[in-house]
Amino acid sequence: MPVVLRSGGLRYYFYSNEGRPPEPPHIHIRGNGCDAKVWIAPDIQIADSYGFNPRELSAILRTVANNRDLILKAWHDHFGNQRPFR
Repeated sequence: MPVVLRSGGLRYYFYSNEGRPPEPPHIHIRGNGCDAKVWIAPDIQIADSYGFNPRELSAILRTVANNRDLILKAWHDHFGNQRPFR
């Protein structure tokens, strides 16, 4: 479970086994007993969340947008040239 970054007490990571066929690039966020999943491509948007309030989700989306290039690079470095299928 590679951690890409930590921000605001939250851990931004992805699972090494993201399923077959692989999902489009996304990042999981966990902290304070809450979880979320954010799509990174083609657009940044919440895929799922549990426990985060709207203000926290806005901050998460901002963090993902500000670090999109870093997250996408980590995704492609880890998964290689796998193409998203959705």
